[in-house]
Amino acid sequence: MKHATLGEWVLYGAVCAYLLALYALPSDVWLGFTINALIVTVLSIAWNITGGYGGQMSFGHAALFGTGAFVTAILQVRLGVNPWLAAPLAIAAAALVAGVIGALSFRYGLKGSYFALVTLAFAEVLRILASSFSITGGGQGILVPYKAGVENLQFASRVSTYTLALALVALGMLVTAWMQRSRFGAYLIAIRENEEAAKALGIDTFRTKVLAMVLSGAIAGTAGVAYLQTFLFVDSQIAYGASMSVEALLGPMIGGSGTLWGPLVGTLALHLLGESAKELVSGAPGLNLVLYGVVLLVILRYLPDGLVGLARRVRLPRRAPAASMKEAR
Repeated sequence: MKHATLGEWVLYGAVCAYLLALYALPSDVWLGFTINALIVTVLSIAWNITGGYGGQMSFGHAALFGTGAFVTAILQVRLGVNPWLAAPLAIAAAALVAGVIGALSFRYGLKGSYFALVTLAFAEVLRILASSFSITGGGQGILVPYKAGVENLQFASRVSTYTLALALVALGMLVTAWMQRSRFGAYLIAIRENEEAAKALGIDTFRTKVLAMVLSGAIAGTAGVAYLQTFLFVDSQIAYGASMSVEALLGPMIGGSGTLWGPLVGTLALHLLGESAKELVSGAPGLNLVLYGVVLLVILRYLPDGLVGLARRVRLPRRAPAASMKEAR
């Protein structure tokens, strides 16, 4: 933010104003809408670490999100573990899954579309497994009993749930900001720009990419835990379905891949666009998806750097030098 342009200040200020306005003017509809968007934002932050900063395009972040959601659900419902203990165990499990996927993929030099397809395949395998075993509820999923209370990580008030979701987004952005300024982040960006050159400079590209996957997996698992504690239900299609992976990557792409604010800006814009499309064509089921898709294509075509990239191009007009002003007189 030190060198932010006028456009960035306006964009980030508008986002912050909207998020703070929900405390002043709480509405169940808007709170529910924003809570869902913020949980997806956490998942988008996870994707942005590997896809935005590392250049490793994943189509299967649902595998990490779903692992976080299912592990905490199984621990609570099947084994009676307290949510405060189940949550970190679920996050660790998601990080482990991400590490395994990363180690297997990067050990064999997979990148680009090959890596994307492998991650998609892992998510699909986990979806099939979750649909097949009774411990995961099979095709019916797992319903967590409603027991409102801080000790159960459940809140009767939507404002409290909203505060938790907002805190998780802030935490994810802080982790991203730290990464941007760290040697690890510099290594990751160097790999994205030119992996062979990064190797020549002595960077351990395999280790760096696997660590990025582990960090991404932990954040994605956190999103899964937050989803379960908010909606108290998870099944294989919700957790490991392709739609969750698509939402994870669309947010950063629309907002600005490889930027701090991109996932938040893009995800909020994406969800607002989706709801607006529903309202505009409410009398024609399915047409909202067509409108939604057309607008997305236009954004991706004409704003390759996303909304944050557009905002960066909006600057205050430069003042003419004093000498030039005198000559003009």
